[in-house]
Amino acid sequence: MKHNNKFDSVRELIRAKLVELVAPSLAVAVAKDGEIIWEEGFGWADRERRKLATPHTMYSLASISKPITATGLMILKERGLLDLDSPINNYLGEAKLKVWLGNSDDVTARRVANHSSGLPLHYHFFCENENYPRPPMDETIRRYGNIVTIPGEKYQYSNLGYGILDYIISRLSGKSYADFMRQEVFLSLGMTRASVHVGSGLEKYQAIRYGFDGKPISFYDFDHPGASAAYSSAHDLVRFGMFHLKEHLSDQKAILPDQTIEQMQQPTMPIGDSSGYGIGWRINENDMGYRSVSHTGGMGGVSTTLTLIPEERIAIVALANFSNSLPHDICKEILSVMLPKYAENCSILEKKQKEEAGKKPEEKKFVPLPELIGEWNGKVVTYKGEIPLTFWFKEDGDIHVKMGNQLKTLLNDVSFDEGYLSGRMMGNIWTEDANRKFYNLHVTLKLRDNVLNGAMIAISLPGQITGNALSHWMEIRK
Repeated sequence: MKHNNKFDSVRELIRAKLVELVAPSLAVAVAKDGEIIWEEGFGWADRERRKLATPHTMYSLASISKPITATGLMILKERGLLDLDSPINNYLGEAKLKVWLGNSDDVTARRVANHSSGLPLHYHFFCENENYPRPPMDETIRRYGNIVTIPGEKYQYSNLGYGILDYIISRLSGKSYADFMRQEVFLSLGMTRASVHVGSGLEKYQAIRYGFDGKPISFYDFDHPGASAAYSSAHDLVRFGMFHLKEHLSDQKAILPDQTIEQMQQPTMPIGDSSGYGIGWRINENDMGYRSVSHTGGMGGVSTTLTLIPEERIAIVALANFSNSLPHDICKEILSVMLPKYAENCSILEKKQKEEAGKKPEEKKFVPLPELIGEWNGKVVTYKGEIPLTFWFKEDGDIHVKMGNQLKTLLNDVSFDEGYLSGRMMGNIWTEDANRKFYNLHVTLKLRDNVLNGAMIAISLPGQITGNALSHWMEIRK
């Protein structure tokens, strides 16, 4: 454990927040100029067995798995086994992605990696205490491998995309995804306490995931390991971050050349004004005055962040075994201690946010375009079959929906922004996958002449530790 007096204020904040939140633990690690300058664990990695958290405790990372998976993918690219700009269906087995819009040749590995392939929102969990096993990946692709927007048209964060990438890693390498990552990434970078899920022999080092009730969460799996399944200690993860800062540590192999690391950190799909997504990384060109390369993670019993400031040669890790914004807040506190300009910009933003918080938000009522008003007919396509749909757009903004032989319902929380219609409704999509949980149906549709098409997504109701978001192709015509 490396102690650094410079971070005493952050240390005290962590301790106070863990007490205030009645939270189990948090581990941090900070590197600067090629050296780890602070790493420490706080609280209980395992309350029941009275195991303290340390910098070497293995935490579930959730979506920080994505830059880790992307690193494995780029190893295969460097070996000539993968072309990032070839159709991704070339690398799949019997099940292929179904391209409802655009050209299948444009659905490339690069676009899957930067969330612009046209795959919609997706997360699908399987708990060990329920009798519903995870299907083979070919079956998952058959059910949910739907390209619902034109490739390259829109950024849409999709866990399924990274599930497909881990499947490709396995197919191209001839090894299981877990074995490839262990041998080619983790051990090569000296990450001995890192694995896909909790690797054999590493069980005693894991931080138990805890729910909002303070109780341990039973083990759960998902059909997108490459998006969500990695575990790592804070110590090992900050070393992974240092590798992506092109710090050449003596006990790490150069598994990727520097130019490939730079390629991963170039945004190829914009997210808003100053952010974009590269290959496994989110890049912010103006993060409180600095360029940051980062990823966060969150799911039941997990909240994590990994942030790099390349120009300052800084890497910061904060990992928690509960779901809360604390790791992200602590990362900002650490950056504020290290970078005065960052702290100054944070203060300016906080002041502005307080001023804005005092203003009453403007209520926006959906007003339909003239071309929307009227009756629209079509269908939603699930892996069980097709369900007919009728939407009635009223002049007053109400949208009535008839789905199959179900009762009419209203589309709520409607918005229309940049040609995309979104809303939420009640309904039954009649698949075993969706009906394991209570859910609402969310639609995200693009207006294309007299056609609205995109995704209908069964999203579990809030409050469930392992909810699902399962997307299906939908199209209606006027």
